[in-house]
Amino acid sequence: MTSENIKVLAQNKKASHDYFIDEVYEAGIVLFGTEVKSVRMGKVNLKDSFARIENNEVFLYNMHISPYEKGNIFNKDPLRTRKLLLNRREINKLTGYVTQKGYTLVPLRVYLKHGLVKIELAVARGKKLYDKREDIAKRDAKREIERHFKEKQHI
Repeated sequence: MTSENIKVLAQNKKASHDYFIDEVYEAGIVLFGTEVKSVRMGKVNLKDSFARIENNEVFLYNMHISPYEKGNIFNKDPLRTRKLLLNRREINKLTGYVTQKGYTLVPLRVYLKHGLVKIELAVARGKKLYDKREDIAKRDAKREIERHFKEKQHI
């Protein structure tokens, strides 16, 4: 998804550590004016956020958007529930995934695409502790190999 018209504003780095990512969807998000201004300034946090399907609509919970400084009375609650905009077909597919045991919807990143705020939503399965340890061991081994390779090049 690399394009010259995409500017990443926030990423959920913890998601790839805690979950196996199966599928990724792009969704629009319903925001108010002051929220859009805060998001454009990069004042958004996805750390503990998740999505849920209710009444054939997708809602995002716990995404923190800091209040806009110049927004005064127009500012909304930073942790309010926000609606995600997806096609009916995509929502039906997501519903099928989420009804299976172990699947959840996790936002991966928030970005601007052609001036619109979009969110990348992933269908994910939770990792067990031994999976996380395995990933850490692989990453450490890869780092060790790269470091060893660099040392060989300098000699």
